[in-house]
Formats: sequence, structure tokens, C-alpha cells
Amino acid sequence: MTGALSGVLVADFSRVLAGPYATMLLADLGAEVVKVEQPGLGDETRAWGPPYAGGEATYFLGVNRNKRSIALDLRADVEVARALAARADVLVENFRPGTMDRFGLGYEALRELNPGLVYCSITGFGSGAGAGLPGYDLIAQAVGGLMSVTGEPDGPGTKAGVAVVDVITGLHAAVGILAALHHRDHTGSGGRVFGGDPEPGAGQRVEVSLLTSLLSALTNHSSAYAAAGVVPRAMGNRHPSIVPYEVFQAADRAIVIAAGNDRQFRALCAVLDRADLAEDPRYATNAGRVAARVPLVAELNATLAGRPADEWFAALTEAGVPCGPINDLAAAFALAEELGLEPSVRIEGTGQVANPLRLSATPPSYRRPPPRLGADDAWLREILGR
Repeated sequence: MTGALSGVLVADFSRVLAGPYATMLLADLGAEVVKVEQPGLGDETRAWGPPYAGGEATYFLGVNRNKRSIALDLRADVEVARALAARADVLVENFRPGTMDRFGLGYEALRELNPGLVYCSITGFGSGAGAGLPGYDLIAQAVGGLMSVTGEPDGPGTKAGVAVVDVITGLHAAVGILAALHHRDHTGSGGRVFGGDPEPGAGQRVEVSLLTSLLSALTNHSSAYAAAGVVPRAMGNRHPSIVPYEVFQAADRAIVIAAGNDRQFRALCAVLDRADLAEDPRYATNAGRVAARVPLVAELNATLAGRPADEWFAALTEAGVPCGPINDLAAAFALAEELGLEPSVRIEGTGQVANPLRLSATPPSYRRPPPRLGADDAWLREILGR
């Protein structure tokens, strides 16, 4: 089956998470991704364990399937790297700004070799005044405001449980690359096809940073500040603009309830047999419920404590009230399996999280497991004629 990006060659000079996540998405969609790694060491995440599977760190395995690996010393093998870039449709890098230029692999130098090249640079804080700042997810979460709105109101700033800024930035990078490829294919003579005649349209540079990606992803919080000058604060598991929309305590364990409109609130009250709450004028509208959050949540917790979480989950779901238990990852995968979402795949014995995209004509494919370091050195030299 031909993937949507079949024929697209990606030179992947990125490491760790944001860049490799973006290039894995492209690879899943059919692109030929060549991961360029430091000889003897490779991507830093190859050593980020435990846990390990088959001798490889699961961190690395999680974002590098469907790729080839070549080991290049950019000081000694820069001509090979330039030859790869000259053949590529896309180049992705997340070195500190200026690093690729010092190797002769910057955008201005490479577009002379390959005018159709889409060159994606991922940085922590841009290529200007923030170029010297370290692009680590934890730093971005801290200085970008995410930690200030995560955790309990009186607690310290709390990071998200996963490197979510890296993932969000990788998604933005992939979208930017696809937009640039679409633009290129509508200029010139139909774009460049790996292995075909080099007749490129206009390439361009794509730049994305952890900080601006996070500010975009903070959505309602960012909008509150940009539009109204409101600085949001941490509220634990509560929502600043919707009530009830948080964690409640049932008889045996916690349950999340997210009644996002008045109809759902009335349905919640009916299941709880609390008509008095539905009829109370303080709670008639969402704005009223936000203003009277404390007494309403106390009443709901008192009632929910009377039955186990699974009973409430079944009854509320049947009534159309959004809710759910707080699952660990094992339970989350089990739920996805139960719902027929096929959340995992195996590639030559290696367990992988499935790509979440569902495309009717060109679905994601799983062609090869994450590569061993330098496994495709001979392949690259063959296609480059070296």
C-alpha cells in the first residue's frame, strides 16, 4: 500500500523527542526517513533507560520506528551529509542555532544545492535573542507558564507527567513541513520525487520553537492573557470556566465528571437524585455554578460518596454525562482495546504505540522497527553512489 508521503525523502538530523516525533509521523505516512546519528553514541535517548526492551531504551523505541539510521561525524563526513541534503525533500534539525551553519549545513548553504528543500529548524527559544537558551522540555514548561497553571493552588509549580511541550512542538513541526511541501508542489513543475527527476518547486525554511508552541497550546489560558490581561493560576484538577469539571470522590475511588453545559448538569442531578441542586437558582447556569463552585462541589462530593465509582460511571454514561475513572496506562490501553481503537502494534517483535491517525486511502504503515545505530550506512552510500 502506498503511503500519503511515499517518495518523500527526509534527512533527519534531530535528536531526543520533538524532532524525532515529527519525523516518525512523516515516516508512518510513507516518507523515507534517514536518521543521522553521531558514530558510537547515536541519539541521546538510546541511553535513556530503564526501561529497556530487547536491549534498547523504550524512550528511543517510542519515537524512531520506520526510519533508517546512518552514523555520520559531521566534521569528517560533511560532504556525505551535504549529498544527502541535496537529494532530500525535507531536512529536520534541532541543534542550537548556528550549529548547522558551522558545518556548512545551514539553510542558506543547502538551498543553493537544493532549491526545493523544506528545511525545518526546531529550537527551544528561537534563533534570535533566545538562541543561547537550552531547549529542554522542563525549562520550557517552567518559563513558558505551563507549570504555573498545573498543580494545586498553594503548591509549587508542577510539570506535566510527560514531555508534552516537545510533543506539541513536534506536531507543529510536522504540520509546518506538510504545509511547505504542499506549497512546493504547487510551484515549479510538480515538486521533487525521491528517485525521480529533480524538478523541485520552491522550498522554504520552517521554524518552530518550544516556547511559542507551548504558548499556542495553552489555548484558553493564553487567550485569557492575550485578550483580557488575565493571568491564570493553578487550580489543581478544577477548570477555571466550567463547573462541575473536576475530580470527585466516590465510595471507593476517584471519578472525573465533566458537565460542560446546563443540560448535562441537569442530567447529572437526575442520576444523583438531587433535584434540589438542579432547581437551585445559584446553579441554573454555568456562570452561576462557577461563582458558587465551593458549595456545589461539596454537595456533589457528599452524594457521590454513597456509591462506588464504577456504578456512577455506568449510570452517568448512560445518561449522557461525560465522566470516567482515573486509569493507569495499563487500564488506558485496555479501554482503547475494548473500544476497538487498536492502540498498539508489533513490528518484528517490538511493541509500539500505534499512530492515532486513521486515513481511509493512505493509512499509516509500520514497515520497520526502530533502527540500530548505523544500520543503513551501506544503503545510504549506495543511493548516493559513494
